[in-house]
Amino acid sequence: MKVSYLILFGGFFVGISSITAQEKTNLKLEEAIQLAWTKSNEVTLANTKADTKKHELQSAKNNQYPDLTLSGQFLGLNEPTISSSLINGDSSEEMPVPGHIAIGQASLKVPIFSGFKIQNSIKLQDNLFQAENAMASKTKEDVAMRVINYYANLYKSQRTIELIKENQKSAQQRVTDFIALEKNGIIPRNDLLKAQLQVSRLQLSLDEAINNETIFNYYLVTLLKLPTGTKLVVNESDLINFPKDEIPTDEKPAFENRKDLEALKFQEKASLNHLKMAQSNYYPTIALTGGYAALNIQHVLTVQNAMFLGVGVSYDLSGILKNGTEVKVAKSKTLEVQNSEELLKDNIRVQVQQAITNYDLAVKQSIVLTEAVGQSTENYRIVKDKNENGLADTNDLLDADVEQLRAKISETISKVDVIQKYYELLSTTGQLSQTFNLSKI
Repeated sequence: MKVSYLILFGGFFVGISSITAQEKTNLKLEEAIQLAWTKSNEVTLANTKADTKKHELQSAKNNQYPDLTLSGQFLGLNEPTISSSLINGDSSEEMPVPGHIAIGQASLKVPIFSGFKIQNSIKLQDNLFQAENAMASKTKEDVAMRVINYYANLYKSQRTIELIKENQKSAQQRVTDFIALEKNGIIPRNDLLKAQLQVSRLQLSLDEAINNETIFNYYLVTLLKLPTGTKLVVNESDLINFPKDEIPTDEKPAFENRKDLEALKFQEKASLNHLKMAQSNYYPTIALTGGYAALNIQHVLTVQNAMFLGVGVSYDLSGILKNGTEVKVAKSKTLEVQNSEELLKDNIRVQVQQAITNYDLAVKQSIVLTEAVGQSTENYRIVKDKNENGLADTNDLLDADVEQLRAKISETISKVDVIQKYYELLSTTGQLSQTFNLSKI
């Protein structure tokens, strides 16, 4: 007997402890994705990292502005011994003793030339900021794909529950009928036991499906930051009518839209900026310096309106000898990023081809399984008629019933598999966000 096939339905899911659902909520797929993008910790962290890079970019820009410093000191003195060449040696006039010293100073330093280090530092941080923004977008697509998978699996489990319950009613009615037939000696007790065994196995499959529903409901509710007791209900119209845009057939859209590849391209630009910064150490730094100073030594000296202006040049000669290693390190890191980019492109080609193949397979399987529903339904009708006329035994009837239920569940799962594979293909080619028009979130 093939009743054992029902036990295999649990293979589509994983098990965890159940929760008590109190509140039923219908949530469309696009609404769930939008909620995940605004609530999930992953997206929040990705946005925070992008904000950090934005602040670092602003900090680099600040380095091109003048440095203005103000300083002042007021120092008390003891009774120092003071001599000065300004006083004649034979003078009987004694030098006054100061009680304190007051010093005030303002200085301004304007960078003129630093070997293009400041400009390349700004470009470096800008490229790192753009790379982090791209990775934030990639995180959003990954989260959206997780929502789709949870959402689809939740629908599979809920629809499986409905189908098993429908079959369970007819199976229980069959047991009731067989009890009467067995009492009247029309069928042997063994047939009744087979019918009762099928009801028991259906109950096990139903319990498994309910547990699976609890699993994915919990995953989805946790990801969306909904109240723990929320029970999500997925309608067929929320998922089955997915947008049927042009199906990607090669990796070209992926090279144009993949955010992780875009991030690596910006990282490559940043590594080149870092290389130029290392090379800038071969050049001197020139800065314009100006300032104002005031000095008061009580009873001795007062200086006011002392202004100065000049140009400062510094050249780290020993650094020139040491800088060769830094340049080599920067070049090596640039090559690392370039190699990583080529490796990612190879992986993208494989991922896209695999996603295209998986989608095509899912479509073909769905067509076959849809046909199988009609075949299994007609087969059950024929076997049922034969059984009622004594031309087929109970085993044949129960097998046909199980095959019919199995075909209906497989058809439901295959339809959702087509949707999942479609969205996986869009995710692989970097087009998932465009499909849901979520870029404005």
